[in-house]
Amino acid sequence: MKWLEVIKLRSAGGSLGLLEELLLPLSESDPRGLVEMKTYRHAVLETDLSVHLHWNSEMPEPNGSALGLRLAQALKEFGLVDHSVWVDNKK
Repeated sequence: MKWLEVIKLRSAGGSLGLLEELLLPLSESDPRGLVEMKTYRHAVLETDLSVHLHWNSEMPEPNGSALGLRLAQALKEFGLVDHSVWVDNKK
């Protein structure tokens, strides 16, 4: 089953360079079932970041993967974090 974790960060400001340093080792890790990890910046608010973890596994983790939960926790020091899980609607 394909599913997606979306972790959004609304930062108060400052440089996202430290954030990129945090994300780099995570993107190089290879958790079981992780297909792809992508990061996006808001088109207008440069301090808003969204991390998308694309998964393919037998069952989705309804509360998020261990990687997603660790990442969401780590990002909380930079601002407000929203972490959600989405399941592919195709049957």
